[in-house]
Amino acid sequence: MMATSSGKGLSFVKRIYVPRILGKAMSLLAVTAAIAPLSAPIWLWTLMVFNGLLWPHLAYLWASRSPSPYAAEQRNLLIDSVMAGFWAAAMQFNPLPSLTILSMVTMNNVAAGGRPLVARGALAQLAGAGVGILILGPHLQLHATDLQVYASLPMLTFYPLALGWVSFKLATTLAEHKRRLSDLSRTDSLTGLFNHGYWKDRLHLKFLICQQRKSTAVIALIDIDHFKVINDTYGHVVGDRVLRQLSEELKRSLRDSDLAGRYGGDEFCVIFPRATEEQACLAMERLRERAASYRNAHLPELRISLSIGLCAYRADFSGPEQWLDEADRALYHAKHEGRDRVDVAPPLPFNGLRLAWPE
Repeated sequence: MMATSSGKGLSFVKRIYVPRILGKAMSLLAVTAAIAPLSAPIWLWTLMVFNGLLWPHLAYLWASRSPSPYAAEQRNLLIDSVMAGFWAAAMQFNPLPSLTILSMVTMNNVAAGGRPLVARGALAQLAGAGVGILILGPHLQLHATDLQVYASLPMLTFYPLALGWVSFKLATTLAEHKRRLSDLSRTDSLTGLFNHGYWKDRLHLKFLICQQRKSTAVIALIDIDHFKVINDTYGHVVGDRVLRQLSEELKRSLRDSDLAGRYGGDEFCVIFPRATEEQACLAMERLRERAASYRNAHLPELRISLSIGLCAYRADFSGPEQWLDEADRALYHAKHEGRDRVDVAPPLPFNGLRLAWPE
C-alpha cells in the first residue's frame, strides 16, 4: 500500500513541477515590475529571486524524496499560497499583479486538491499577507503602471494554457487507465478473450434480445480433449501455449459480431448472433480442423482435438441457464461419442453444406 501511495505521489509531484517552474518565472516578472518603484530592501530582492527561480526545483526535490510525496507536495502548494499572500502585501496590494498571482495560485489549488485545498490555501494566503504587513508595513498602491500591466500579461495568458494542458494530459491518462481497467475486468488475462463472468452477462443479454426480437442465435461450448494429460505430460507452459493457440484460432475463425470467451480451465464458449445451427456447425468444424492441424516443432508428438457442443436459441427456453445447459448436454454427448467432433442439442446430423454467414 505504501509503495502504491508513493508511486501515485511521485506522479503528482512530477505533474506540478513544470507548471510551478513556469508560474514562478512569470510571477517573478510581475512582482519585479510592482516592487521596483518601492525602494525594496536587498533581502526582499534576494527572497524574490529565490522564490521565482530556485524554489520550484527545491520543492520538487523536497517532495520527490519525501516518504510521502503526495503530502509533501500538498505542503509545497500551501507554501506557494503563503508566498502569494506575502508578495501581494509586498506589492502594496497593487490590484493587477496581486490578483493575478493570487488567482493563479488558487487555480493551482483547485486543480491539485479541490475544495479542501482551496480553503486551506485561502487561509495560507491571508497568513502570508499578514506576515508581509507585519514586516513591511500596511501600504496600499491602487495604481498599476503600463510596465506592471505588461509584466502581468504572461501570467494571465501563458500560465492558464500550461495548466490547462497539464489538466488535459491528466484527463486523457485517466481515461486510458479507465479503459484498461474496463478491459481487464471483462477479459481473461491468458487468452485475451472475454472472461467467464462477462460472457455470461452477454449471454443473458443475447437471450433477452432473442426473446424480444424473435431473432436467432447459437451458443457453443468447446472443450480441449484430454487437456489434463497435456498438462501432466508436457507441463503447464505447453498447456498455456495450447490455450493461447486455440484463442487465436477462435479470433481468426469468428465474425466481429461473434462473442468468444474462456468459460474456465480448458473450456471456451461462443455466442453466434443471427446464425443458424448449420452455420455455427460449419464455423466450429473449421475450428476443430485447424486445431487438429496444430503442430509444435519441439513436440512433434503433441496432438490437439476438440469436442464441441452447440445449441440454437429456442422460444421454449425458460432462461439463458437452460440454453447453456442444452449446449453443455451436447458437449457431453460429443465426448461420450468419442470426442474430436461437433454435436448439437438436440442431436442433429451435420449436413456438410457450406452456407454463407448472414450480414
